[in-house]
Amino acid sequence: MKNIPEVSVLQFLRSALQILKNPLPFHHKNFKVKGDTFRLNLGFTKTVIFSRDALFAQHALQKNQKNYHKSPIQTKDLAKYVGKGLLTSNGKHWSKQRKLIQPAFHKKQLAQIIAKIDQAITAELNKVAVNKPFDIFPVFNDLAFQTVVQSLFSSAVDQKSINRLQYITESAQNMMVRELRQPYLGWWFKVSGKLRDTLKLTQEARQILDKLVDERIASGQKENDVLDMLLDARYEDGVAMDREQLLDEILILFTAGHETTSNALTFTAELLARNPEVQERIFEEVQQVEGLELMEQLKGMRFVNNVINESMRLYPPAYFIDRISLEEDSISGFKIEAGVNVLFSIYEIHRHKDFWENPESFNPDRFEDDSLKYSPYYYPFGAGPRMCIGNNFAMYEMILAVAQLIKKFKIAHKEEPIEINPLITLKPKNSILKFIPRNI
Repeated sequence: MKNIPEVSVLQFLRSALQILKNPLPFHHKNFKVKGDTFRLNLGFTKTVIFSRDALFAQHALQKNQKNYHKSPIQTKDLAKYVGKGLLTSNGKHWSKQRKLIQPAFHKKQLAQIIAKIDQAITAELNKVAVNKPFDIFPVFNDLAFQTVVQSLFSSAVDQKSINRLQYITESAQNMMVRELRQPYLGWWFKVSGKLRDTLKLTQEARQILDKLVDERIASGQKENDVLDMLLDARYEDGVAMDREQLLDEILILFTAGHETTSNALTFTAELLARNPEVQERIFEEVQQVEGLELMEQLKGMRFVNNVINESMRLYPPAYFIDRISLEEDSISGFKIEAGVNVLFSIYEIHRHKDFWENPESFNPDRFEDDSLKYSPYYYPFGAGPRMCIGNNFAMYEMILAVAQLIKKFKIAHKEEPIEINPLITLKPKNSILKFIPRNI
């Protein structure tokens, strides 16, 4: 067995400020020097294995996934804000919840709420400022949040509650980023009350959601939305989810369901601004499917689908996937000890020259070959049993949003490099674009 190349704690501490701002250059440098898998020493015998070895990722996420559970980053750090739901649990609890919730995200069920998603997109895109430089991220952020709200609650939630839920969701994420990037300040977050205040906010979010659930049950009406599906879902023994578990799952849908989508849509718009010929191909395809039922439109917008896949290859919202090994294992000639944290860099795998031709270039046509979407080199929604449960929902939403955007506007050409802000997810930065109305 080979020893995994190591990065010393001294190198880590020297780069601490840089890592806080953007860890990707630090990791990229180490991958270039150390190879596709390296061990980062964090001090006090604590280490993390970083890997951009796609076969290692496939091994841990699919082939030997039972030995690689979600790490405490999600099961503890994130769970304290959103509870023990599908995203933040392991083992039997996760398996039980996945089996219960999966039917709510089948394509047939999504067809019932697709019109609500499309209406939410239309309303939010009306907020795009035209013929002047404009930061598109807040619009896409609101759009993604509104589609989750509409899909969950139909129109039963007031704007004040939506704004508050959005604020709380983003505040909790910002606090978690600080905890992960600055573990040495853990004592200060507790003593200063910052952690307490954020946890208090998440309790407020639960109270808002609890009231919405009470109102739905009291109304006796069926909206055929995700909330109805979750309320109607039954475990194998015929018992429904208890209220706390239901709130956990709803909070996780808010957190996971809007953040990644708004990021992906913004990066897609940034890429389209740099590729006007791709905009025109989208526009032609959208015109061809106009007038069809929404689900038929989605099936017909193959090129839009490819554009989004290529955007998520270059800028994967979930740019790292974390796991912890339960038992000792081996892969690619390396021994993986039991209880070690492993972080797979999806950002690096998606840009690895061994897997992709001209990896830095934006080429949606590479996804014309459907097999690439299911290859061991492409992980926009994860892989294996723990692949994102909302992947179909997200793709439908993004295809409709991009189609509507390009039907309404041309995005003026932009040449400056795309800026990123890696937090819990890979976020865009300074997404200032100019939208020119199409005269149609």
